[in-house]
Amino acid sequence: DPVHFPGLASIHRKVDGGRDTVMYLEGSDQHRGWFQSSLLESCGTRGRAPYDIVLTHGFTLDENGRKMSKSVGNTVEPQKIIAQSGADILRLWVCATDYADDQRIGPEILKTTIETYRKLRNSVRWMLGTLAHFKPEDAVAFADMPELERLMLHQLAEQDAIVRKAYQEFDYKTVVASLSAFMNTELSAFYFDIRKDTLYCDAPSSLARKAALTTIDMLCNAILKWLAPILSFTAEEAWRMYKPDAEPSVHLTVFPDGLGQHRDDALAAKWETIRNVRRVVTGALEVERAAKRIGSSLEASPLVYVNDPAIFAILADIDLAEVFITSNAMMTNDDAPAGAFTQSDVAGVAVVVEKAVGSKCARSWKILPTVGADAEYPDVSPRDAAALREWQTLGSSV
Repeated sequence: DPVHFPGLASIHRKVDGGRDTVMYLEGSDQHRGWFQSSLLESCGTRGRAPYDIVLTHGFTLDENGRKMSKSVGNTVEPQKIIAQSGADILRLWVCATDYADDQRIGPEILKTTIETYRKLRNSVRWMLGTLAHFKPEDAVAFADMPELERLMLHQLAEQDAIVRKAYQEFDYKTVVASLSAFMNTELSAFYFDIRKDTLYCDAPSSLARKAALTTIDMLCNAILKWLAPILSFTAEEAWRMYKPDAEPSVHLTVFPDGLGQHRDDALAAKWETIRNVRRVVTGALEVERAAKRIGSSLEASPLVYVNDPAIFAILADIDLAEVFITSNAMMTNDDAPAGAFTQSDVAGVAVVVEKAVGSKCARSWKILPTVGADAEYPDVSPRDAAALREWQTLGSSV
């Protein structure tokens, strides 16, 4: 408050083993107000600026860009937003806006914020539900993990660098945008989607299942801590479910250390190629689904034609059906037939979608020729039959 400027300008930094950092936080109208007057006074009396950091923000307008006015009736009261949607919705809107400029708020804008929040919360909720099956003693070392898990931890390390830098620079919009993209695109739509079969259908002793749970535990730990400064109440609620017997509050923890050691740019480049091929397959599946020749992708067995030796070598050691989320998948370096599905931005790859051959597994829903091979469990695949026996031995069923 400029009225109390004389008292504020006389504040001295504490000297208790270190030097305090002073930040001035005000609206852009104070560039020629408090910011300038306190600077002039401090330079004249102490020979230096009274602050280390100046953070300015714009003003809040209605969703049509008009100044809020009670007489016009376009004001938006924070308490009403909190009462209707919760404090975290308001906090998320604040952090998702570019506060350096004037920001807009209104019912339609808040709908977008609520949708962003819903997606973030759903991803967290899915991780918490999945981790009910995780035992810390079953954690898998990074070196023993499948490539897909190591790729996710590489991406987690990338997020760590982005989030830390953004918080240090008060760039909360980047925190929200980066975490939303990571959780929606990289996790929910890619990693979680691929790994659901492993998590739900593999035996409890499966290395792939244990590695997936280990990775999801690391993801959940980091994400809750990164979200805590923004979604304070949601992060606290989730943390109490995630660590009921450990730290009393997520707000008493610090960001995880050591994530940078999982960076693997070569692996990321390899999987960029794999994901490009996956995009072509997904496009081909969508064509078949639109034509009602298939329903679920598990009804398909795509044949991928690859005439690029480098791409062929990369795909050779990958479980294609797992990555494509199909019952089966094959690859050949033969010339693609006329009419094969292609995408102009992925050269050297074409796809023909065929129907999967076999019977539908009652557990995984995959269509496989091996369903019925186990006399004790005739309606599932051998993989699922073995898993059921193991769960039965443990006194549980999945």
